[in-house]
Amino acid sequence: MADYKLLVFDWDGTLMDSQALIISSMQAAIADAGGEARSDAQVRNIIGLGLKEAIQALFPQQNDLFVQAVRDAYREQFFHQNQTPSRLFPGVRAVLDELLEEGYWLAVATGKGTAGLRKVLAETEMKGLFHATRTAEETCSKPDPMMLFELMQELDFRPDETLLIGDTEYDLNMARAAKVDGLGVACGAHEVDRLWECKPVGVLQDVRALPAWLQTLGAAGCESGC
Repeated sequence: MADYKLLVFDWDGTLMDSQALIISSMQAAIADAGGEARSDAQVRNIIGLGLKEAIQALFPQQNDLFVQAVRDAYREQFFHQNQTPSRLFPGVRAVLDELLEEGYWLAVATGKGTAGLRKVLAETEMKGLFHATRTAEETCSKPDPMMLFELMQELDFRPDETLLIGDTEYDLNMARAAKVDGLGVACGAHEVDRLWECKPVGVLQDVRALPAWLQTLGAAGCESGC
């Protein structure tokens, strides 16, 4: 049975309900940069990637100048213009507190930029809950496994001791590439069937189900050999 010690969380769509903010900010940024409009579904599909990679996925034929223009406009929308609310999913803070009390190490691996993660950690007063974080600006964007490799090295955990929790195929494919177990949550950007295609160890409705799921693993382990 798995004996997880390090729990690595995606942020948007896993811990925070920020989909509406991301979609509207990206659509406004595309308009500001003079690009062809993209639908809610198209933008939802790229949530989880780094900002540059997300824009390139939406506009694969565009040049670097256009990509940079959308990046700049998105940051202006996200930090200064867009007032669409985004909040932690219900119960997230209580779950993280419980996991810390149970002795788990917690980390974040996100496609957000560094300033964006810093902003939401300050707004939610959750910075002190995580032992380490990685953003797409600090290393490679998902689904490249570099975020996980760096977090495991920094915190001194092996792949078999690590669990990645996320809401997109980018999260789960990153975990597979790092030989880390991935656990999906169905509250975010990608559909449940799409998550199962990435071979996770399970898919939960949301993070509130995580402590009980982990306890079930421990109980099963004891039944077979404690």
